[in-house]
Amino acid sequence: MIGKTPKESKVIMTEIVLPNDTNALGNLRGGRILHWMDIASAIAGGKHSNAVVVTASVDNVSFENPIKLGDVVTITARVSRVFNTSMETHIEVWAENLPSQTHYKCNEAYYTFVALDSNGRPKKVVPLIPETEEEQKLFDTALARRELRLVLAKKMKMSDTKELKKEFEVN
Repeated sequence: MIGKTPKESKVIMTEIVLPNDTNALGNLRGGRILHWMDIASAIAGGKHSNAVVVTASVDNVSFENPIKLGDVVTITARVSRVFNTSMETHIEVWAENLPSQTHYKCNEAYYTFVALDSNGRPKKVVPLIPETEEEQKLFDTALARRELRLVLAKKMKMSDTKELKKEFEVN
């Protein structure tokens, strides 16, 4: 089974924050940005797997800076690791205030998707072939993130993890 590189799944999505997208403080609502991030990362997963994908989990969402009304939002998503039928995507969100020419990081997250075949059943996904140092780091650390997701979902015991125990030095 031939693999694909992260650049083959890379998605860059751009949105502008309109009044309907904001809260009473004039900031982009968290639910709206999570929605946009889900779309961008689902497209990345679909490009990698050549399949319809469904969101399995969302984790490690960090809101670093508020995004203001009128700012332009750029979301970059790409597959960071493939397991069997699931894929982890890494998403970064940047915003830009065009009049002031300020560009700032707002969010980062990991989403997990499952690829589905034409019958709606999980489908095996081609491997990911990291090319850059950053892609390799995301790839290498993804297994510990996956184990943590499974432990938190009570689908795996901490004692059964390998990478996660290394991270926390648990015996």
